[in-house]
Amino acid sequence: MKILSFMVTGMLSIGLPVFAQVSNSSDSGLFRKLYNEALKNGQTDINLRYLTSHIGARISGSLQAQQTVEWSKKVLAQYKPDSVYLQPVTVPHWVRGAKELSYYTVKGRRINMNVCALGGSIGTDGFLTAGVVEVRSWAELASLPDQAVKGKFVFFNRAMDAGEIETFKAYLNAVDQRTQGAIAASRRGAVGALVRSLTLAKDDYPHTGAMSYDPTVKKIPAAALSTNSADLLSDALKKDPGLQYSLRMNCVQLPDVQSYNVIAEIRGAKYPDEYVTVGAHLDTWDLSEGASDDGAGLVQAIEVLRLFRAIALQPERTVRIILYMNEEAGAHGAILYAKQAMLRNEKHIAVIESDAGGFAPRGFRIETTPEAMALFQQWKELFIPYKAGDIQLQQRGVDLVPMKTQATALISLDCDDSRLFYIHHSALDTYDKINPREVAMGAAAMAAMVALISKYGL
Repeated sequence: MKILSFMVTGMLSIGLPVFAQVSNSSDSGLFRKLYNEALKNGQTDINLRYLTSHIGARISGSLQAQQTVEWSKKVLAQYKPDSVYLQPVTVPHWVRGAKELSYYTVKGRRINMNVCALGGSIGTDGFLTAGVVEVRSWAELASLPDQAVKGKFVFFNRAMDAGEIETFKAYLNAVDQRTQGAIAASRRGAVGALVRSLTLAKDDYPHTGAMSYDPTVKKIPAAALSTNSADLLSDALKKDPGLQYSLRMNCVQLPDVQSYNVIAEIRGAKYPDEYVTVGAHLDTWDLSEGASDDGAGLVQAIEVLRLFRAIALQPERTVRIILYMNEEAGAHGAILYAKQAMLRNEKHIAVIESDAGGFAPRGFRIETTPEAMALFQQWKELFIPYKAGDIQLQQRGVDLVPMKTQATALISLDCDDSRLFYIHHSALDTYDKINPREVAMGAAAMAAMVALISKYGL
């Protein structure tokens, strides 16, 4: 308290932001109310169990995605917002089709592989069979002569760095081969791209995720191999560089369809035309229930609304819950939302997202001005008792990026990422991997952050 008192006195004397006038005891009491309500009476677990067991996988454009829109709107309405509505958005509709088949042949013997199509890939039109060239870096691919690549699969086998303490960083350092691999391989004349799954686990579960095409480059099929299959293929290539690999994928890109963002609001009592948004994404990949990515975030965003109503907290600025459609395959919902916000000339103080797995919250990652960051660094003292006081730069919310030029702060909930990439984008992302208390703690942390920003602004 002595340290806080010194900071407050100093800030007043040099004219720094209004947080200097905050009553620490009143805000501490508010935090305690929010956390008590979330932990003792919270609805995140009830809602997540329903979402995963009754709807399940909800890839953009699917019937289940539409069911999620309707369900989340109904749940939000039950918590009595001042308004709840749908925002139409056109989204892509990619369908995986029948399960993929893949194998390589050595001395007439077939070795089966565990693979899955990357999201957005074209199919193979039956079995595609070719040789394989393995690379572990872009430089290695660039160094190969054309004849070593043309007519083959390029096998991108750069693993996530197991020595990197922050696994999210290891993922970000390896994800480019998944998103850009098919383009780079096709430019060199390859017929397909194979990518090592982005996980630190050694298992038989392939991990999907978005990949990209360039309209000026021929489209080729792209698949993810489980880490065990990737290691097996790598070892086989050392023994027989000329082995033949076969892949069959039945995926197809269907015409775009109309879907929706789901939005609910609590009108601000003092500054109703200033917005603090908190959100998550509605869609998932199609291999699992999407409990972690982003079912946990989805129910946390909904819970923020419920918490405000449950403790009768009236925000001074408008709090907007936004559930985005199609984060996984192009962020069409977020892009549309940002365009509409700009057309309406809305003033966004902060946009917040939960999309880090729903595990134990550690704090927030923030992109903002130096002046606003000074406020967040002061506020972190309030979060420390709840183990969520780690405030860092560089937010990681895909759905936040379109608001970069419009909002004062982009904020992503930061969670313990130790387990995230063991299940991320795979069939393992199921409800049983989730700890209900951790999800509730994350919802409370976001509600507390929204409450502070709504009260004091930035």
